[in-house]
Amino acid sequence: MIPRAVARAIFDAALAAGDVRPLTLRALESLDPHPRGALVVVGAGKASAAMAAATEEALGDRISEGAVVVKDGYLAETRRVRLIEAGHPVPDERGAAGAREILRLVHGRSPDDLVLVLISGGGSALTPAPASPVTLADKQEMTKLLLAAGATINQLNAVRKHLSLLKGGQLVRAAGPARVHAFLLSDVVGDPVDVIASGPTAPDASTFSDALAVLDRFHLLDRAPASVVHRLEQGKQGEIAETPKADDPLFDSVRNVVIGNNTLVVDAAAARARTLGFAPHILTRSLEGEARIVATDFIRLAREIEAGRGPVVPPACVIAGGETTVTVRGNGQGGRCQEFALAAALAMEDLDDVVILAAGTDGTDGPTSAAGAIVDARSARRARERGHDPRTRLDANDSHAVFASLDDLVVTGPTNTNLLDVYLMLIDSPGGR
Repeated sequence: MIPRAVARAIFDAALAAGDVRPLTLRALESLDPHPRGALVVVGAGKASAAMAAATEEALGDRISEGAVVVKDGYLAETRRVRLIEAGHPVPDERGAAGAREILRLVHGRSPDDLVLVLISGGGSALTPAPASPVTLADKQEMTKLLLAAGATINQLNAVRKHLSLLKGGQLVRAAGPARVHAFLLSDVVGDPVDVIASGPTAPDASTFSDALAVLDRFHLLDRAPASVVHRLEQGKQGEIAETPKADDPLFDSVRNVVIGNNTLVVDAAAARARTLGFAPHILTRSLEGEARIVATDFIRLAREIEAGRGPVVPPACVIAGGETTVTVRGNGQGGRCQEFALAAALAMEDLDDVVILAAGTDGTDGPTSAAGAIVDARSARRARERGHDPRTRLDANDSHAVFASLDDLVVTGPTNTNLLDVYLMLIDSPGGR
């Protein structure tokens, strides 16, 4: 059997590559540190506190004032930039207050001022500034419905942008005519700046009609809060101004820079796997799809590799970066990475020399304190020995209970970064053949 510590070592190398501090300091080298007016720092996301701390390290007292909204516990040492903790993935009133504070700080700025925006994954849910007549409770309910339905981040954000005063380029609208410079850590496949944290500093390609189409696709028009459907219908009819688009002159004074993405962590994982004696194979940097289905595809690939028909020769480490989704049908607790791992465990009971690790670089998988889980051929049997039927648990979306009992959770604590998920599959030990 491959030692599980090997998979964890590869994942830890990936996490180290996503360290926010050097990424932010490097990006700040391109910033004009002496604007004629004020330098204001705002932002939101799971990594934004660490980004703010690095910004203060570089710019110090040149920062006039600032505020960033972060997930509970995702803190760092700052003096001039206020950190506001808020709920994630379901928005709460603290996040709404944080969004209002950001709007207050950027409103009424002059062309001489510079607004530095620090954005990372999670920023959308952390800054819910609902637009009339939508209430925070309505937005919370809409978010829950979309997450449970298995909506992708793009679909979720298309709706949230059109229920917001901040997202979809509207932070730029509030800050005009000040210059806006945004640093972004991407937790979205392909790094589209209009999708990361719902694109508060980017033109919005989606429309009110698109948002309505998302609700219709998941059969939520009859279940969504009436205020949500009403606002989207008003926007579709042209009764509410659209979010700013690419041809809006607002964006003439805006610069968006992606300073880190999943490529960094995937490449670091491949490099570490190679030093440990595994032939790395990067399957994809844009993994998407239903977690349990993607997991069975991984196991099918493992069988092909062991049979000599795969894209790499064992001992091998197959690596994928991206973000799967889960359609919630049960009442259990877990996340996409844990669900992926449990589905894989059920499909690999006869594969004695395969280990799989699936974990989020942000340290949080769904509404749990785990980043993900690690499994091998014995995992399903061990679960049964502890009184769990892994198939029943999977059907109930209750993967966390299984892995907690097995002590097979990947727990990192707050990582202060957020660069999508990492999926590792180790096949055969070096020297094992």
